[in-house]
Amino acid sequence: MARERSVVRGIVLRAVDTKESDKILTVLTAGGKLPVVAKGARSRKSRVTACTQLLAYSELTLSESRGWQYLSEGSTLELFEGVRRDIGLLSLASYLAELTEAAALEEVESGAILSLLLNALYALGQLEKPPALVKAAFELKLMSLIGFEPLADACAFCGAPEPEGAVLDVREGVICCARCGRGERGLALPLSSGALAALRRVLYGEAKRLYSFSLPEPELKQLGDAAEAYVHAMLERGFKTLDFYKSVR
Repeated sequence: MARERSVVRGIVLRAVDTKESDKILTVLTAGGKLPVVAKGARSRKSRVTACTQLLAYSELTLSESRGWQYLSEGSTLELFEGVRRDIGLLSLASYLAELTEAAALEEVESGAILSLLLNALYALGQLEKPPALVKAAFELKLMSLIGFEPLADACAFCGAPEPEGAVLDVREGVICCARCGRGERGLALPLSSGALAALRRVLYGEAKRLYSFSLPEPELKQLGDAAEAYVHAMLERGFKTLDFYKSVR
């Protein structure tokens, strides 16, 4: 019986070597996260080797058999060479991929998440945006896309539109004044007025302008610390790729 074939566009979030020359890929497509078997992908004669690399964005022809998707053909669309040439950028991109894999689900519409990751890699490799800015914006926007958007339009307790001494409660997912909610907060991280404005821009602004802002280094660090802590609180896990990125940063 002929296998049912489909053509998808997706980016490799993870590639695991198996058997003598095969790989098992985790691919993010607009239709969700997808496990794919790439037989012979590590062979020197393979025609699909390029599109089975981590972070390769490709058009993939898949055939289904016994509940598994097998890679039949592949054509790379973007390899993000600008990211691959720098160990720091590559390690950050690997973290973004691992974080995306943790957040995305199988068979759940993921077009916005796919666009977010592709645009982040483009911002790092082609636009040369500051890595710390891309990382923080990506983390916050990804949490928003999967249903963990923090409430940031006003203080969650007194309703002040510009909270006094603003902090992000990463466990409750709210912005509040430093003096509000004492005794009820979990882990609160301070945000300057500039960092708060940037956080709101990331959450509520246009997706195509996600990385088109700048912050002084101290405020960017505040935003980055808050975003990273928020990811850890929402997903309740750490990431080895993040640890490696910090070691080479």
